Amino acid sequence: MINNVVLVGRLTKDPDLRYTANGVGVATFTLAVNRTFTNQNGEREADFINCVIWRKAAENLANLGRKGALIGATGRIQTRNYENQQGQRVFITEVVADNFQLLEPRSVSEQRRSSDNDNSGGNQSNFGNSQNQRQTSQTSETPNFDRDNSDPFGGSSIDISDDDLPF
Repeated sequence: MINNVVLVGRLTKDPDLRYTANGVGVATFTLAVNRTFTNQNGEREADFINCVIWRKAAENLANLGRKGALIGATGRIQTRNYENQQGQRVFITEVVADNFQLLEPRSVSEQRRSSDNDNSGGNQSNFGNSQNQRQTSQTSETPNFDRDNSDPFGGSSIDISDDDLPF
């Protein structure tokens, strides 16, 4: 059986770090992941995928990940259920992440976050909410979940000879 998940998306809010009674760290977070196609209006929609990560990786994500950060996560899909206070069975499907990777420099995330706050007049951000995208104004901005295309080497070239390569 195979149950592997690879996600690339933006954090919709700061990860929520908690600890179990035994002191094991667990962080929950939601990734906004763009769909590969556009809807009838030509707008790109996003899926909001609930994730959980455990132990040291959870602590690292809580320390490093911020709202809007571009994150890559690998893990598996898991379902669980419980009985709520009304006696109803509630089923939850989520991604249990094994590890994650920040896919852009923290400065880019912070810069995007501060510009989002300046543009929206508050802490609200539109992560593909279809209600907000239906505005008739052409000036409404939709979030850009694409990777930053800036040169990671700052415009300088790298001089590597064939002898330096391990293969």
